[in-house]
Amino acid sequence: MSPTGDSGTSAHATITDLLRAAEPTAAKPLDGLVTRLRGVGERVSAEGMAGTEVRGVTADSRAVVPGGLFIAIPGATADGHQFAADAVRAGAAALVVEHRIAGVTIPQIVVAHTRPVLAEAAAWWYGDPSRELRVIGITGTDGKTSTGLLAAAALTSSGIATGLVGTVATQIGGRRETNVEHATTPEAPALQLALRAMVQAGDQAAILETTSHALVMDRVRAVTYAVAIFTNLSHEHLELHGTFENYRAAKRRLFEGLAVDGHAPFGVGPAWPRVGIVNLDDPSASTFADATIEAGARLVTFGAEESADIRLVTVREERGGLGVDYSLAGSPRHVRLQLAGRFNAHNALAVVGLGWALDLDPGAVEAGLAGLAVVPGRMEHVARGQPFDVVIDYAHSPASLALVLDELGPVAAASGGGLIAVFGSAGERDVEKRSLMGRVAASRCRHIVVTDEDPRGEEPAAIVAQIAAAARSRAGPGLEGVAEIPDRRAAIEAAFQLARPGDVVVLAGKGHEASILYADGPRPWSERSAAEAALAALGWAD
Repeated sequence: MSPTGDSGTSAHATITDLLRAAEPTAAKPLDGLVTRLRGVGERVSAEGMAGTEVRGVTADSRAVVPGGLFIAIPGATADGHQFAADAVRAGAAALVVEHRIAGVTIPQIVVAHTRPVLAEAAAWWYGDPSRELRVIGITGTDGKTSTGLLAAAALTSSGIATGLVGTVATQIGGRRETNVEHATTPEAPALQLALRAMVQAGDQAAILETTSHALVMDRVRAVTYAVAIFTNLSHEHLELHGTFENYRAAKRRLFEGLAVDGHAPFGVGPAWPRVGIVNLDDPSASTFADATIEAGARLVTFGAEESADIRLVTVREERGGLGVDYSLAGSPRHVRLQLAGRFNAHNALAVVGLGWALDLDPGAVEAGLAGLAVVPGRMEHVARGQPFDVVIDYAHSPASLALVLDELGPVAAASGGGLIAVFGSAGERDVEKRSLMGRVAASRCRHIVVTDEDPRGEEPAAIVAQIAAAARSRAGPGLEGVAEIPDRRAAIEAAFQLARPGDVVVLAGKGHEASILYADGPRPWSERSAAEAALAALGWAD
């Protein structure tokens, strides 16, 4: 053990270093995976693999290592089976496929569906690290990132070394680095590697932001969860799920998974109970509460509802944050947050519920919550001496945009100003929400500037036009104009030129993200840098 207490990694090790060190070095007999797959009910046809060993698992033919196992995944735009020959040329020792591929001489394991097998294979290769951790899954349309960072702070404050995989950051062994990918929950091999690295670095718990995509696409299959947290549910991701009911059912899977014993059995500390933590104020609360009970797990509720275990009493906006009064199992308590946004009171109380369920010291939990100074790209203020406020927020759904605008509207009004919103909607994603977001902004703002978010392969101007048309159709009495400016940098500049003293300009949809996705790929982006440059061009650079 090194002086850092993390199995030999140095104090200056990066996340990349920790991941590299966690990669297994010894080959594994492939028949072990076949036995596992049959044990979980997969119908497997495996021939000619006697004595075959593998040295890695991947679904990306470009990432195959000599002796690796390549798993062919049919995708929306490409079929992994088409790249099997590439994998063989790269030195793959075996393939997992949904249909046998002619002309291939290495062993092939044929299964009904390769995507769930990828998750099982990744967990097998990395030695099921989630069984050596207490894994906390957080799901919901909004609030996952803030709740995850608050939970990490509270657990650390309580003396529990905690890893994190989320939208804005990855944390392993006390190191935290920005997540530059446009994905909250990574594919199974990357996720299992991160969990293994956490174990090797001495982490005792792991917080996973768990998206509906991750649940229905089996990225988190074979992850053993001890705790599931539900934040809220609103219109989002219907391009994948089709209906809101399907979306809700996908999220419910996280709680259904609590039926699997989620404690850590390998001597890393006392077992945790299996717990579902549910926002009782959300209209879908009963779905997740029922799933928790049906799984045989303990139910903990939070919210303003009288019957909540952790009941929100009052939220006060204070200088530099929020004051939150709440009741914990009937006893009055208080916590002060450095975060802006009254909705963060619910996120904090979810974490209080986590601490209560795990029998942690409430004072230590509150100290952790109070210590989190910022969530990148969430209610982030940009101040350069200008007479109007600028706020960056990741809000990219109708509900989250409404929350942010409703939060900031009174702030602007109190200063004699109004709201100006700069936002767009992602291409090749939920089309229906575009008009909803336009209407949300139109009923609350003085000016709207519709711009690019991540147009991907769609025509940016067409997306912008859809949003703008909906905004104009639902214009409120205070709406003075709707501008269509796909170029996001120009859109921000235009919004600042429109701003009057007392206004609040909300830059929504990109938040912390470091790129904008276009048809030709990602282009570097920083919302804060763009805002600061636009302010400087207007003479505000202090």
